[in-house]
Amino acid sequence: MKGHIVQAVEDGIRAIEFLKHPESVQFIEKAAGMLSNCFKNGGKLLIAGNGGSLCDAMHFAEELTGVFRHKRPALPAIALSCPGHLTCTANDLGFDGVFSRAVEALGREGDVFVALTTSGNSPNLVEAVPVARGRGLKTISFLGKTGGKLKGQSDLEWHVEGFPYSDRIQEAHMTAIHIIIEMVERELFHGN
Repeated sequence: MKGHIVQAVEDGIRAIEFLKHPESVQFIEKAAGMLSNCFKNGGKLLIAGNGGSLCDAMHFAEELTGVFRHKRPALPAIALSCPGHLTCTANDLGFDGVFSRAVEALGREGDVFVALTTSGNSPNLVEAVPVARGRGLKTISFLGKTGGKLKGQSDLEWHVEGFPYSDRIQEAHMTAIHIIIEMVERELFHGN
């Protein structure tokens, strides 16, 4: 058992070290800039994902609407997680349309839509990204594994590859999200 634990720790470290790759640093910098510009111009952030990625979406949003490292004005971020909307839309229109319908209801030109998916193949996210782009939202995708059907579909994307399981990909995604929030706070409220 000890050997399995050590291997799991090594895999976790490798997932976090993925953030040091130049393309990861560039993604974080561009995502933070995109969100900072969105908030400066009165826009909001919409975030979607399934399962653990939906939990990550909610965490992303609450760090912006609440307090992250420093007290500062709240930033407009919404995780597309309302059970009423999700179940109503899924029941009436099918689960593939739950996020595109929410983007249609809430998204406005100048907003940003973030898709969190470890496979890149979630039909409800694959459907939501073009709807967001069509409404004038900037799009960011956090991907994993092969990148899936969403690879190449967003304005900005980050592909955490080399991990067969979603948990390690989500660990890298969440660390990147925390750093992006830190950089947004620095840009908007604390200077460089």
